[in-house]
Amino acid sequence: MKVVTAGIIKNDLAEVLIVRRGKNESLQGFWEFPGGKKEKNESEEECLKRELAEELGIDVEVGDFVGESHYVYEHGEFLLKAYWVNSYSGEIVLSVHDGLNWTPFTELKNYKLAPADMPIAEKLIF
Repeated sequence: MKVVTAGIIKNDLAEVLIVRRGKNESLQGFWEFPGGKKEKNESEEECLKRELAEELGIDVEVGDFVGESHYVYEHGEFLLKAYWVNSYSGEIVLSVHDGLNWTPFTELKNYKLAPADMPIAEKLIF
């Protein structure tokens, strides 16, 4: 089972950042909280910092644990562990995603979220 981290990044308008998986990616077209796979000998917080730097070009301060979701896709079994992002610096630039949106938490249900991200979104909405 692969451990994957996700960052819950909110702005001053109480909106959360979601990104859309790009072409040639598994789950192309699905929306997700940004993050990625944990490498060996890397903490979850280190993973999230690295992934957000690689995928979005931002440096983040990782906050408290939000929750986790376990999901088995046809391409593998994943444990998604989400953390609040307390702050970030830099301008967001997409590299592997083809869309981004700042959306109110209550509007997350209107997006085609990746299945592993759905339980995290549900936790954030209620």
